[in-house]
Amino acid sequence: MISIEGLAVEFSGTTLFKDINFVVNKTDRIALMGKNGAGKSTLLKIIAGVQQASRGVIAAPKDAIISYLPQHLMEESNRSVFEESLQAFSERLEMQKTMDELNNQLSTRTDYESDEYYAIIEQVSELSEKMYSQAEINYDAEAEKVLLGLGFERADFDRPCGEFSGGWRMRIELAKILLQDPDLILLDEPTNHLDIESVQWLEDFLVSSAKAVMVISHDRAFIDRITTRTIEVTMGTIHDYKVNYSSYINLRKERRVHQQKAHDEQKKFIADNQAFIDRFRGTYSKTNQVNSRIKMLEKLKVVEIDEVDTSRLRLRFPPSPRSGKYPVITESLSKSYGEHMVFGKTDISILQGERVAFVGKNGEGKSTLVKAIMGQIDVDGELKIGHNVKIGYFAQNEASLLEENVTVFDTVDEIAKGSIRNKLRDILGAFMFSGDDLDKKVKVLSGGERTRLAMIKLLLEPVNLLILDEPTNHLDIRTKDILKQALMDYDGTLILVSHDRDFLTGMVNKVFEFGNKRIKEHHEGISEFLERKKMEHLRDLETAK
Repeated sequence: MISIEGLAVEFSGTTLFKDINFVVNKTDRIALMGKNGAGKSTLLKIIAGVQQASRGVIAAPKDAIISYLPQHLMEESNRSVFEESLQAFSERLEMQKTMDELNNQLSTRTDYESDEYYAIIEQVSELSEKMYSQAEINYDAEAEKVLLGLGFERADFDRPCGEFSGGWRMRIELAKILLQDPDLILLDEPTNHLDIESVQWLEDFLVSSAKAVMVISHDRAFIDRITTRTIEVTMGTIHDYKVNYSSYINLRKERRVHQQKAHDEQKKFIADNQAFIDRFRGTYSKTNQVNSRIKMLEKLKVVEIDEVDTSRLRLRFPPSPRSGKYPVITESLSKSYGEHMVFGKTDISILQGERVAFVGKNGEGKSTLVKAIMGQIDVDGELKIGHNVKIGYFAQNEASLLEENVTVFDTVDEIAKGSIRNKLRDILGAFMFSGDDLDKKVKVLSGGERTRLAMIKLLLEPVNLLILDEPTNHLDIRTKDILKQALMDYDGTLILVSHDRDFLTGMVNKVFEFGNKRIKEHHEGISEFLERKKMEHLRDLETAK
């Protein structure tokens, strides 16, 4: 059991939160919720011990292991993927090494009655007790299982970590955390760098094998599946719900209704008493009553209403220019890099107005096909872009391409056309840019803020083929909902490359599955596709056994 007592964080005269108190029990699975800037990541860092609180105590058993996966990582390593994953067992391996050295000393020393000899025996006994209290582990087998589950191929095991992108190095760090079997796992947006199959594997692992878990995530389906408790950080305090995310949303609405009612009643109570004070102030016979009510109002604790989501603005893409019947058609399309084939001869067609998802493991060709459609790479075979197709493209690195010395407002004002310009401040507000934020230069924005700004730019451009490559990676649930609603209203053709099932659900009517150097077409929504894939996965496991 880990307890958080009287936690407070203050900086530059601002209180982020204060007097935070809660307990993490041995098998708790907690979703940490709240708007951007509420202090969720800060709270995780404090519990992990990588940041200090202004006040308060984190109390944990002496031998408790708390492991933390931040949003952004990680130092370069010259080790291979497999060697780096085995670092999860470094403490155990070091204990075994020490034990072997001590036993060797005992077998060679002859001073059996000396204090030093007895000290070695005590040390061996203490280490033995500690080691035998831990389950016996086949280190190589466990590392292999976790690495394969997180999407690595066996051929990757001997490759240096430095050859992999930041997202894949994040997976290596996640593998190390899972292999440590910690008492509490702290995860900050763990699904950002995982494909759908790896997310499903991680869900299964956390549900069946992990102890306590605390997670920040914008993937609603993920947190609904793995968590049974929700802690909301809001207005400098927390609210603790013993339910999953979906149930928490309903309970939070009820709480705000009760708060609003209590707030209105208190407002009337204050007004009535203030009216009495104003009326009878200076009246000798009412002096005691007036003073009594003044003191009462001074001591009254004001009922506060939790921060309300004011971003329910319904955003709409501009009407799409008319395009040909088939915006994208391929015939015998293939792509290879040297001897490495990404995908073989592929025939696909995307009908005007269709909404399709590209899904599959990372490295199987989803982004490659997008780049081919954009004309950014050469391919073999034929790829036809339809008549009058105007493409709007959001790449994973789109945020880094913004002009850094332009302000937030001018970034969107430069491309807005027509009557939409009158709504720019409302649109910026919906994506959490308001007040002084509008005059900030892009270069001072965080990665998440830049992503939101790049998304607004896309909303303002009249296109009829919209291609989004992992658009939700840095969007919180509220902003993601706004974008999803805008895409649901969009009247053009939509291609989504995403691992976010909740975002894709209800959005697409066709799925292109990338894998084994093929692109397979499924005429179904993402829910039906995933349900069927899950069944196939279980049968594969049974066959393997």
